[in-house]
Amino acid sequence: MKERRLRAGIYTVIIMFIIFSSFNATAEAAPSVSAQRAIVIDQDTGRVLYEKDAHTQSRIASITKIMTAILAIESGKLDEKATVSSNAVKAEGSSIYLKPGEKIKLEDLVYGLMLRSGNDSAVAIAEHVGGSLDGFVYLMNKKAEEIGMVNSHFENPHGLDDHENHYSTAYDMAILTRYAMQNDTYREVSGTKVHTSPDPENDWDRKWRNKNRLLTEKYKYCTGGKTGYTKRAKRTLVTTATKNEQNLIAVTLNGPDDWNDHIQMFEYGFKNFETVIALPQGKIPDIKDEFYKDKVFIKRDVLLAIKKEEEDSIRVEYKFLKPEDSWKDGNVPEVVGRAVVYMDEKETERVPVFFKKDEEAEEKKSWWMFWKQSFISFLGVKADG
Repeated sequence: MKERRLRAGIYTVIIMFIIFSSFNATAEAAPSVSAQRAIVIDQDTGRVLYEKDAHTQSRIASITKIMTAILAIESGKLDEKATVSSNAVKAEGSSIYLKPGEKIKLEDLVYGLMLRSGNDSAVAIAEHVGGSLDGFVYLMNKKAEEIGMVNSHFENPHGLDDHENHYSTAYDMAILTRYAMQNDTYREVSGTKVHTSPDPENDWDRKWRNKNRLLTEKYKYCTGGKTGYTKRAKRTLVTTATKNEQNLIAVTLNGPDDWNDHIQMFEYGFKNFETVIALPQGKIPDIKDEFYKDKVFIKRDVLLAIKKEEEDSIRVEYKFLKPEDSWKDGNVPEVVGRAVVYMDEKETERVPVFFKKDEEAEEKKSWWMFWKQSFISFLGVKADG
């Protein structure tokens, strides 16, 4: 009897261990974040790896300045000197302590904006790039529309709570950051830990240290980002990270423990997903059609962010134009089809397929056209007859 009870007790312990182990494994499968709204996406593919109420419109505070920065960079005016207005100097909140009438390179203003979150810098940038605050806000909303930020509206260049109709979502801010990270200058600014700028009233330079502690001390894989805070928005944060050539973007809105939120989301993304080349750039092998065989290619790698168990669900389908008789003379169009990538039978990407023309035939054709045009010119015949 005792032996039976002992055996039953052991079985109970084993079963409980299995249950709790399964529970812990499930609990650790997705990050637990403090933020009211959050998202992490793969930067290269845009795939959402984790989200929490990511499409609800919210106040965003100073992560607004990502839009301000990319517009300033794309303006092509970084080497120009902006004159700081009294309006800029009077901006409330965080500041880089600009002086009225000071002339400062737009590039330095962007560093002051991103590293120290200077609201005075944001206004100075807006006035120089947009001609006025209203002009710059127009550019902000135009850019948001262009890149697909469908749940966002901007009313100022800094994110202060001075307008009711200024908002975005975690998802939209991830879209904006993904767009901005395609720009080399933005990536450099966003990932800079310390920047120096001339001080017109002193013999030494101003030194600005980045407020993004994930970049400067807390997470070695962090490559940049932007902090934010207002009383109404609470803590907002956008960061980027790279590990083993995988690039991720994380966003939190109203996150009291945002540093740890971002670390958890990044670790989840790096652990559970990998970025793979579903279709490599270059010549497409194994094409059976004799007309297209060894003559078709794509111009860029097609990347997918996938879980390991999803590898077998990826397939590629090629769709080509039917060759025409006129193509025999070398008049084959540049794009002759498309490659469609599916995962779990859902289309995830499509790219154009290009035709590699016979270089020798093209050379002969060009040479003949040259002599034809030369002969016509020699005869004095106009090209239009």
